[in-house]
Amino acid sequence: MVLGIISLILLYYLKQPMGLITVSAEWKRIFNGGMVAAAAIIGIAAVKIPLISGLATILSFVLAAIIVVVTLKNPELHHRKGMIYAWLPIMAVNVLGESIELINKSFYTKWENYFEVAELFAFIWAIAMWINNSKQRKALEQEKLKALAREKEFKITESLKNQLERQVEQRTKELTEQKNELENTLSELRAAQNQLIHAEKMASLGELTAGIAHEIQNPLNFVNNFSDVSTELLTELKEELQAGKTEDAMEILEDVIQNLNKIHHHGKRADSIVKGMLQHSRSNTGQKEPTDINALADEYLRLSYHGLRARDKSFTADFKLNLDPEAGILQVVPGDLGRVFLNLINNAFYAADEKKKELNAKGEKDFMPTVTVNTKKISTGVEIQISDNGKGIPAEIKEKIFQPFFTTKPTGKGTGLGLSMSYDIVTKGHGGEIEVDSKPGEYTVFTIKLPKS
Repeated sequence: MVLGIISLILLYYLKQPMGLITVSAEWKRIFNGGMVAAAAIIGIAAVKIPLISGLATILSFVLAAIIVVVTLKNPELHHRKGMIYAWLPIMAVNVLGESIELINKSFYTKWENYFEVAELFAFIWAIAMWINNSKQRKALEQEKLKALAREKEFKITESLKNQLERQVEQRTKELTEQKNELENTLSELRAAQNQLIHAEKMASLGELTAGIAHEIQNPLNFVNNFSDVSTELLTELKEELQAGKTEDAMEILEDVIQNLNKIHHHGKRADSIVKGMLQHSRSNTGQKEPTDINALADEYLRLSYHGLRARDKSFTADFKLNLDPEAGILQVVPGDLGRVFLNLINNAFYAADEKKKELNAKGEKDFMPTVTVNTKKISTGVEIQISDNGKGIPAEIKEKIFQPFFTTKPTGKGTGLGLSMSYDIVTKGHGGEIEVDSKPGEYTVFTIKLPKS
């Protein structure tokens, strides 16, 4: 009867899933049939009729043997081999004992105590092996789950990579088409960019180039639009002249003349932008020239803003200009001083934007990053202030910010040379002063004072 119970237990666990491993429906059907057979054998053995009980014992031997052989030989059931090995000793002891009892009951009775001790040790072995196999199975399941998670993560990464590659390919195609329309203008911008590369020591070249492109796009859009409208008007003019409608033709001609004037105006605007940037970005010779400080500050504030917007479409900020008309003209190196403005303004936008992100994370959505540029004529020359409402600078590091390679930005977002180079340009290159005032969590103000000569 014991062997029948063991067979029933084994059949029950053989049809159960083992972690992520399950058996087929066909095997479940076979195991269910085996459980019915084991229950029947147990019932027959309980009758206690010697002949019938002996037959039940033999049938239990056969059923147990079938379970062991099928489990060990069939690849689909190999995950349960450990369970079979755990119960095999007790099954062997039971088969041996019951076989001897059938053949020679007196001999069995004489050695019955030894068989019971053997069955006890075999049972302890089965329990120990079962516990050990359970621990190994759980560890294996954990490893499989980790492997599946890694595989899933790899597939997601590959999918994102492929998606990004497709997006880059599509964007590259679009940019190539746009390049053909603005080839002449962009060739001049490339020349300006090449000259900037040799002179620029800061990490702001990308923002500057993006700002230039954004500034020049507006007048070029006007040129394209008015050219299209003028083409349509000239077609209408031709039709009216062919029809002999001179009065209507003259009205259309007036519209064409107005459009041509607008095209000329915006073309001059694009030309002035290119020439102005070429002038500011030419290699630094150290020669000072008369420069409108207000115009220079205005120009680099807008370039900084549009450059940041071009890099990050989600970037939003406000900027203000308070320009003193009396600031006038100073003898400066416009390219160098422009880089100082660009660096300080970029830093101001960055600090204010970081504060906005921190407040948004706390649920405060009303904060607007703001950068303000002020110019003022003073007795010794001109004062320029660049302020922001950002995170501010802690007092313990305020004295270090003009040191080379010192930066508070994360790795990859700052070189640590921007403020150091700005300090050298203002103090050594122009004989001026640069100071910083800040209150952590509220504001930062950089003040530049340039002498008259």
